[in-house]
Amino acid sequence: MADWFSWLKVIHIVSVVAWMAGLFYLPRLFVYHRDVSPGGEASELFKVMERRLLAAIMRPAAVASLLSGVLLFIVGQFEFLQVWVLGKLAAVLLLCVYHGALEGYVRRFARDERVRDSRYFRILNEVPTLLLIIIVVFIVIKPLQ
Repeated sequence: MADWFSWLKVIHIVSVVAWMAGLFYLPRLFVYHRDVSPGGEASELFKVMERRLLAAIMRPAAVASLLSGVLLFIVGQFEFLQVWVLGKLAAVLLLCVYHGALEGYVRRFARDERVRDSRYFRILNEVPTLLLIIIVVFIVIKPLQ
């Protein structure tokens, strides 16, 4: 039987994967939602999909990721001022800001606002990939340690 620290790592990894899946998928929904007529059947379907993705997957996974990450940090007794720790925390903070921005776009689409074009959402869709790469590099390579 694995110890509780190993189970905490499992919870963290699974919740991060679920959160990242949502962060990758939601902007892609925006690309398609942007190009349908406001108030139409397709638009209403996208609204439901976006709202459910946020409520059922992204928010719970984000909370579980952050809480389990804090616990891992505390229990693992990492030194806060190490460059790799600060770099990872900065990238995670940016992921949280990105998540918040996506929440705002879901609210705007729910009101049938079209504030950006689909090209913008295609570009926005690349942000979590870049942040994920940065986080993994800081965790595995621990640059400037």
